[in-house]
Amino acid sequence: MNKLFSAVAGAAALLMASAILPPDSPAQNGPSMERVPDRVAGEGVGPFGRMLIRGATLIDGSGAPPEGPVDILVAGNRIEAIYRGDARARSPQSVDHVIEAEGMYVLPGFVDTHGHNGDPSKAPNASYGYRLWLAHGVTTVRGVPIYSGPNNMAISDRARSRANTIVAPRIYAYAVFGDEWSGGAVDSPAQARAWVRWAAGRGYDGVKFFNQEPPAILEAALDEAEAHSLGTVAHLGQRGVAEVNAARALEFGLSGITHFYGHFESLLADGAVVRYPTDYNYLDEQSRFSEVARLAEQIVEPGSDEWNAYLDLLLENDVTLSPTFNIYVASRDVMRARTLEWHERYTLPSLWNFFQPSLTNHGSYYHDWSTADEVAWRDFYRPWMQLTNEFKNRGGRVTVGSDPGYIYQTWGFAYIGELEMLQEAGFTPLEVIQAATINGAREIYAPRGEEPPFGIVRSGMLADLVIVPENPLENLKVLYGTGHLRLNRETNQLERVGGVRWTIKDGIVYDAPALLESVARMVEAQRAN
Repeated sequence: MNKLFSAVAGAAALLMASAILPPDSPAQNGPSMERVPDRVAGEGVGPFGRMLIRGATLIDGSGAPPEGPVDILVAGNRIEAIYRGDARARSPQSVDHVIEAEGMYVLPGFVDTHGHNGDPSKAPNASYGYRLWLAHGVTTVRGVPIYSGPNNMAISDRARSRANTIVAPRIYAYAVFGDEWSGGAVDSPAQARAWVRWAAGRGYDGVKFFNQEPPAILEAALDEAEAHSLGTVAHLGQRGVAEVNAARALEFGLSGITHFYGHFESLLADGAVVRYPTDYNYLDEQSRFSEVARLAEQIVEPGSDEWNAYLDLLLENDVTLSPTFNIYVASRDVMRARTLEWHERYTLPSLWNFFQPSLTNHGSYYHDWSTADEVAWRDFYRPWMQLTNEFKNRGGRVTVGSDPGYIYQTWGFAYIGELEMLQEAGFTPLEVIQAATINGAREIYAPRGEEPPFGIVRSGMLADLVIVPENPLENLKVLYGTGHLRLNRETNQLERVGGVRWTIKDGIVYDAPALLESVARMVEAQRAN
C-alpha cells in the first residue's frame, strides 16, 4: 500500500509541476517540436489554371442526396462550375489536368474541430499528424491547441499551410486561456481581458478553456473574446464544474462545448454536486476516468422535463457541440483499441509507447481496467449519444472532432472512427457528412459573423475536396486509410477496398495512398533508430 501511495503521489507531483496546462493539452516541457519540413516537388500537384474532375457522384455536404455523374471544374483554388447530367457534352474539353472519377464519390474536405499536434514525446514532427489527416480527407483542422507553450509554431504553421509551403491541412489556431504570454498571472477579470486582447493581437482564431479559472474570470474572458470575434470552446473539466457546468457557461457566452464534460453535471437528479467515492483522486487517472462513467447513474431520466429543458437551453444559446465520442472508445473495450489494424504500420513507436498504461501520460489510464469499468462506459455512452442526437434533431449544430494522440487514437484514423460513432449515436450517413463538413466550417467562422469559404461543394467555394472510390454513405469504413475488408461473393476471396484516393486542398491534389506511404516510412525510420 505504501508503494502504491508513493507511486500515485509521485505521479501527482509530476502532473502538478506542469499544471499551467490541463492534462489533455500538448506537452510544453522537455524536447521541442521539430520544424515541419517544406513541401517539395512531387508532394501534391497543382493548383492548375483549370482542372476537371470527371464523372463522379457528388455528396455536397449540405445534407442533399447524392447526384451524379457530375463534372466539377476547378480554376486555381476555387470551384468554378459543376456540370450535371450529360456533363461530358457541356463541360470544357480544354483543361490543364483531369481526374477521371467515374464510379467514385466526391465530398467536401473534412473539418476536424478538435486537433492537437504538438507533443514531441508522441510525434516529434507535426508533419506526421498533418499527413495522416490529409490522407483521410481532412483538409481543415481547428487546433485546440495545435501547439502550446512559449514560442510554439501554431501561427507559423498556419501561415505556411495557407501558403501551401508545407503538406498540411488548413489550420485555425486556438490558444489555451492563460498560456504563452509573459504578462503575469491571469488572476483577475482585468487580466483575463488583457490576455484575450493579447491573444487576438497575436493572431489566434479563438480560445480554449479548461474550466480551471474562477467564474468571474471566465465570464470576463468570454465577453472579451466575443468583442474580438474570437471563437470559444471549453472542456468543462471536473476541477471547475461544481461552479461552472455547461448551463452556467452558456450564460457567460460560451459558444462551443467539447467532450461530455459539463452536460451531465447540468442534469443531476439529486444534489447540487457530483457524488464521488470517498477515495476518489482526480490526479489518479484510473480513478478519474473509471468514476466519470458512473455519472450516468446520477442524471435525470432522458426525455424528462428537466432533460428537455436542458436541450432547450443549449438551443437557445446557439452553442455548438463537438462530442469527440471516439477518443474515449477504448474505455468500453480497451483490448479492441489496443489491437486496431493500423497501429503496426502507421502508429509511431514513440506514440505507441505514450499509449501504454502510465501514471504520468494523460489518457493512459487503464492501469487495471475491469469488465465493470467497460460496462459502466457502455452505459455512459447511451445517454451521452442520446443527448447529442436529440440536440441535432432539434436543429443544433454538431461537429466532428477527433482529439488524436491519446488513448490508442492515431491521427486521421481517429477522425473516421468519430464519423462511425456519430452514426452509432443515431445520425444518418448524410448527417454525419454534414457534421464533418459544413457544420465544422460554420463553427469556425460563426464568431466572425461570416459564412465559411469551404465545407460545401458549390461554385465559388474553395477547392477542398475528397475523392473516394467507394460509397461512404453505404459504409463509413471505406474512408479508413487501411480500407475495408469485404468478401467477394463471386470468388469467395477477401478484398480490401476503399481508402481515400485523392485529397484536394486549396486546389492542390494529394495522392492519399502516397501520403500514407510517407507516414509508413516515418514509422519504419523511427523503429530502426
